[in-house]
Amino acid sequence: MPKKYDTIIIGGGIIGCSTAFYLSKKGQRVLVLEKRSLGQEASSAAAGMLGVQTELEEQSPMYELARTSREMFPNLAVELKDMTGIDIGLSQKGILRLAFTEEQRVRYREIAANQKLKGEESFWKDREEIVGMESCLTDSLVGGIWFPKEGHVSAPDLTQAFARAAAVNGVTFRESTDVYQLIREQNQVVGVATDAGEFYGSAVLVAAGAWSRRFLPGKEQALYPVKGEALAVKTEKPILHTTIFTDDCYLVPKKGGEIIVGATSTPYTFDQRVTMEGIEGLVHKAKRLLPLLGKAEIDRIWAGTRPMTGDGLPIMGAHPELNSLYFSTGHYRNGILLSPVTGKVMADYIAGETKLITDLSAFSPARFQNHMEVSSL
Repeated sequence: MPKKYDTIIIGGGIIGCSTAFYLSKKGQRVLVLEKRSLGQEASSAAAGMLGVQTELEEQSPMYELARTSREMFPNLAVELKDMTGIDIGLSQKGILRLAFTEEQRVRYREIAANQKLKGEESFWKDREEIVGMESCLTDSLVGGIWFPKEGHVSAPDLTQAFARAAAVNGVTFRESTDVYQLIREQNQVVGVATDAGEFYGSAVLVAAGAWSRRFLPGKEQALYPVKGEALAVKTEKPILHTTIFTDDCYLVPKKGGEIIVGATSTPYTFDQRVTMEGIEGLVHKAKRLLPLLGKAEIDRIWAGTRPMTGDGLPIMGAHPELNSLYFSTGHYRNGILLSPVTGKVMADYIAGETKLITDLSAFSPARFQNHMEVSSL
């Protein structure tokens, strides 16, 4: 008789590992299946920005979800460090969103004022104030918004910390294991078929990022891949302390004088080859923001595949027709930011808890029900 798990998770990225961690805290027997290595895809390619106010519109259903998640990071960083010894690199030095035109100045000042009215920390800064904060920035800017609560983490370290903490709690991980079909008994999903055999569980969670759609044939409207290229430069001494965000690119300062520059956006492709055009474009944009980068060395370049949905919202919840099948994917550029709240709420949801920390109705897979057909054994 094959071993049966409480939950089988397809995908060993940040979302799969965070959900495994929170399920393990409930005492569940969890199996995580990853076709390559843990955190090797989008999770390792991310810059790790925690930009709720920076990137999201307040009227978006994702806003409160993301704000809740951001507030979880300080305690989570301590918990994961205690359990695993891994420092996730949490930095809360704020994010500056820069304005370069009069139109942006007017719009950003309005955003800052509206957010302050709703209790957020959001401050408009004139050019002189911003240059006072970051003296190496270009003087061609007209101002910007400072979001002091925003920050960043090390995406690879966060993923590994979630995985190791889950393993400490008894979660089983199988790398290099490709799931090619779901095993069904009528309308009940009871397990998965892989290139290493069959595994059975009371619940199956699909958290495979852009590759989740292989279980949803013909779902280009629901979920599709977006290629993102990025690079890291190193300077002899730190020339940037605050994360910089613009409409064209972002700069994220890391330890040791490293600055991550991102990111391009090419939809509908799984091709992860880095292009000269993409990297040269990022270098040009970064040097316009931070002229001293012209003297910096490019340390590494890479590309990742991010999962995007047709309406820009993640897919989180139960399949509308098949019992015991759940999805948690489509987080696009916000997978790192949303990983704590996503892991917790999906663990609670799968465990059958009725009081969730956030409402999942806007993210339900049922909104794509007209397109849903699941590949099965």
